[in-house]
Amino acid sequence: MIESGNLIYLLSKLVAFPSVTPDDAGSLDYICNRLTPIGAKCQWVNHRDTKNVIITLGQGVTTLAFAGHVDVVPSGDLARWYNGNPFELQLIDDKLIGRGTADMKGGIAAFIIALEQFMVNHSHDLNSFKIMLLLTSDEEGSAIDGTPLIVKYLQEQGQVLDFCLIGEPSCVDVIGDTIKVGRRGSLTGELKIFGKQGHIAYPHLCQNPIHAFAPALAELTALVWDNGNQYFPPTSFQFANIKSGVGATNVIPGELSANFNLRYNNLQTVASMQKQVADILDNHQLHYQLEWNHSAAPFMTEVGELVKVASESINRVCGITPQLKTDGGPSDGRFLVAVSKEIIECGLRNDSIHQVNECTTSHDLLQLGKIYLDILDNIFK
Repeated sequence: MIESGNLIYLLSKLVAFPSVTPDDAGSLDYICNRLTPIGAKCQWVNHRDTKNVIITLGQGVTTLAFAGHVDVVPSGDLARWYNGNPFELQLIDDKLIGRGTADMKGGIAAFIIALEQFMVNHSHDLNSFKIMLLLTSDEEGSAIDGTPLIVKYLQEQGQVLDFCLIGEPSCVDVIGDTIKVGRRGSLTGELKIFGKQGHIAYPHLCQNPIHAFAPALAELTALVWDNGNQYFPPTSFQFANIKSGVGATNVIPGELSANFNLRYNNLQTVASMQKQVADILDNHQLHYQLEWNHSAAPFMTEVGELVKVASESINRVCGITPQLKTDGGPSDGRFLVAVSKEIIECGLRNDSIHQVNECTTSHDLLQLGKIYLDILDNIFK
């Protein structure tokens, strides 16, 4: 049986590591040392400032991997944190406050406790299961030296995952209400519009890039890219920054710079979106420079056995049926899909992630631990 006290204690230990990306701050060694006595084998896949570890228990044919990250985003203004220390877990009524509680040390703690309980009942038959933990300290940062290197190592070893459970905070209103079965892609454009600088009193001698860009801006932001589909929301196009001017009130600027992002679904391709943007800019006869950064492709898992088992586990533990969604920003699932037959994200609520006084609740943490244990019991029954 999973006990709330054990979960809260483990979470407090993990939160105490100031693991601001990409520094694991010793947290991965702590996890390995905790799991080694129950038979875990740890394989390190480190690179530069990033530590990655693959922890394996059992030697069965069917493999389930839990993927997660111990790194967290910076804390921000310490004075705004309860008790002034984001790396000391605070328990206020049912609320657990600390950096990483939801994203995603809480998920890691819940899986470790579930795994330890699972091993109590199954350590006599190591050939009936294979469970892996794929943990990195580079998810919140560049994501270059983390999970992609774990994936590369698994490919070199010929290791294919039957199931991959990512412990990212996936739920919205209540624990168990959402399972992520994929994620949208992300394409960013860095745009410069060139004009001709001059005195604002003599506009006929200048070319104002703000005025020139305005009609194209209106067309781009009004464009309906698609209507989405069963699992993916419509593609979203958003400008994040627009800058122009030299700071004076009597100068027409010579240049405008802007960046925008497309969070796109599997109805789009990078080439088609790039062409559509360029066509609009060309049709407005703009003199421009456009550079692209494609940071994530959309992916979607096979909606198969893992989704079925996880949904049934959530229903047994929480009494609800989860929705299957693909919203949110990119996750490490975009890399793991290369080595996993089925992949889902199932974790805590995401309403406080990256915020000051990030938190979860002891109730949600306990429920998640029970969900994870039920998934393990039913995948390897």
